[in-house]
Amino acid sequence: MARIFVTGIGTGVGKTMVSACVTEALSADYWKPVQSGLEDGTDTNTVQSLLSNATTVCHPEAYRLREPASPHLSARLEGTRIDEMLIVSAANGIRPSSGHLVIEGAGGLLVPLNENVFTLDLILALQAQVIIVAQNYLGSINHSLLTSRTLKACGVPVLGWIFSGEFHSNQDEIVRWSEYPLLGHIPQAQRVDAAFVREQARGLNPVLASVLRS
Repeated sequence: MARIFVTGIGTGVGKTMVSACVTEALSADYWKPVQSGLEDGTDTNTVQSLLSNATTVCHPEAYRLREPASPHLSARLEGTRIDEMLIVSAANGIRPSSGHLVIEGAGGLLVPLNENVFTLDLILALQAQVIIVAQNYLGSINHSLLTSRTLKACGVPVLGWIFSGEFHSNQDEIVRWSEYPLLGHIPQAQRVDAAFVREQARGLNPVLASVLRS
């Protein structure tokens, strides 16, 4: 089974949209282990509403936390603590029929899950391959290259980049400097629905199939 962990260079860069497109492209299962913030619905609900294929199973979160904050803080406010090994155990119980599981992280690599464990540590424990989601904004080059160099230094296998939002030439330079391939670009859309996700998934499917075979 291929575990594909979707991480971002920060918060609000399009991880959930990209996760939906990758899940649709591979007819994979989807899982968001830790959901912080429940008032406006969950990322699992969003992804489920955007999928068209009949294969994907969206698995329930290991932790559902009310406060829209860093997972370690949200958990603390509810008098609990996130146990990364519980998440790994839950992952071991998931058997996607497609052979692929898309796992959406919270924020970026160094978002803390508890006092000692960060998202990066969870990726390593899950033995997952990573897709990095980036978006152009002031400071995004720095955030992108910090993310890619951290993954490289820790020996995490990276499938490549998916950029979201308006195109900017910065993305070509980020790809070159990081030495990780470009997998795709999800454009800004006035209407985001299942049809939009299907269209983006069709473009992603060949390149994802290729990198997952290699």
